[in-house]
Amino acid sequence: MQTVAAQWLMLSLTTSAVLVGAIQATNLPVLLLSIPGGVLGDLVDRKRLVLFGQFVMLLAAAALGGLAAAGLVTPALLLILLCGIGVGQGLTGPTATTLQPELVPAEERSQAIALGSVNQNLARAIGPAIGGALLAATSAAVVFFVNSLSFIAVLAAVALTTVPARKSTLPREHAGSATRAGGRFVRNSPALIAIMVRAGAFSFFAAGVWALLPLVARHTLGLGSGGYGLLLGCVGIGALLGATVSPSLRRALSPRALVAVCAATVAAPALVLAVSHAVALDGVVLVFTGAGWIIALGLFNASFQSILPPWVKARAMAYYLFVFQGALGIGSLALATVAQATSVDTALIVLAAGLAISTAATWPLALPKPGEIDVTPAEAMPLPDLEPTQGPVLIVVTYSLAPGSETEFLAQRDKLRHFRGRTGGFDWRLYLDGESPTHYVETYLVGSWEEHERQHARATEHDQQLLAHIDTLLAPGTHREPRHYLAVPAKS
Repeated sequence: MQTVAAQWLMLSLTTSAVLVGAIQATNLPVLLLSIPGGVLGDLVDRKRLVLFGQFVMLLAAAALGGLAAAGLVTPALLLILLCGIGVGQGLTGPTATTLQPELVPAEERSQAIALGSVNQNLARAIGPAIGGALLAATSAAVVFFVNSLSFIAVLAAVALTTVPARKSTLPREHAGSATRAGGRFVRNSPALIAIMVRAGAFSFFAAGVWALLPLVARHTLGLGSGGYGLLLGCVGIGALLGATVSPSLRRALSPRALVAVCAATVAAPALVLAVSHAVALDGVVLVFTGAGWIIALGLFNASFQSILPPWVKARAMAYYLFVFQGALGIGSLALATVAQATSVDTALIVLAAGLAISTAATWPLALPKPGEIDVTPAEAMPLPDLEPTQGPVLIVVTYSLAPGSETEFLAQRDKLRHFRGRTGGFDWRLYLDGESPTHYVETYLVGSWEEHERQHARATEHDQQLLAHIDTLLAPGTHREPRHYLAVPAKS
């Protein structure tokens, strides 16, 4: 709602397409704060963090409403206050998104993730429609005030919600090591990286619809705020329809095929908008835009969240939001710049072509179905009772393979390396005994003994399945043999 009012207000303050597109780019503070916010979400009291972020957004939204009512808003001031709301989103977005599924029993968690994703993206599609209608009936200032009141409702809901306590026998991580652990987890999760690339490529171009639609309404179709609200209402209808049929489509189509269909339902309407000057036709095709938008983003979000183990949820989700929000803001600004330099019609054609090319380019990337990978925490493997040290720990694991199983063992090499890296290991190596072709040695480092204890607690059932498969490749009567070597302190 706020974005619609801000775009229309900006149109009344300037004729610059770039400044109108910059409204979508005011979520860029999320790029700076989502990762620190995700780390905080995994370390501090989540309820207090969400309340603080919502309060920051309340202040910025109320200030924007007051200044708009007084007629004191300038383009620069409008962008600054919108960035202030982005600050609150960056601090709390990862935590709020991943907290919701924890409020239901474990067996309903995958459904809760999907529902939360649909709700979030449905709001992105329906909110502008409501905002457009309210804008047509009142003013931008009223829309800003309504937005500020919504934060009061969220603050009340969060205050009344019992947030599940996180249990751990280990001391709380330091912010620096927690940040590094989150980065290692994402870096060693090929599926997460693939989803982020797909979501970024899709949203970079698809976000241009939101940046260019006010320009289409005013300059191409000659509509006022009421007509703009009508176009947004068509997008909202499509979003509702998309949310309704999304479960059926997910069952009928593979994730790859579904994303391709969604890209087509956004790209084709963009081409129609580029050549059509008929309000009725444009409204009809925008229904497809709303459906494609919400189905695709809901799938990306649900797929990403479903493969996050509890210990790293907020930190890893921050990387997804970093990519998504960055692509959303930069893509909007880029397409608005194209519109400024050429025309709105040309920018819409670029949008459609970009979606087609990016969909083809990302087709080979993985996109697991939500729930396909079991990230239930596994029972922690036992560790020897050693005196903990502050220095790094070298872990050496030996494997005596059954003759003929070497090829299959090496086929699991990357999976084993990623598993160690996700849970906290670094400098991973695999060595072959030069005198015995069936004898391998795996080595890696962790930062401290305490970090190694965390590593054992971070393994999931999916990771245990990998180790169980490797165990079947060992010679009869042998087993994995880990050894732990503690760093010797430097002589003082």
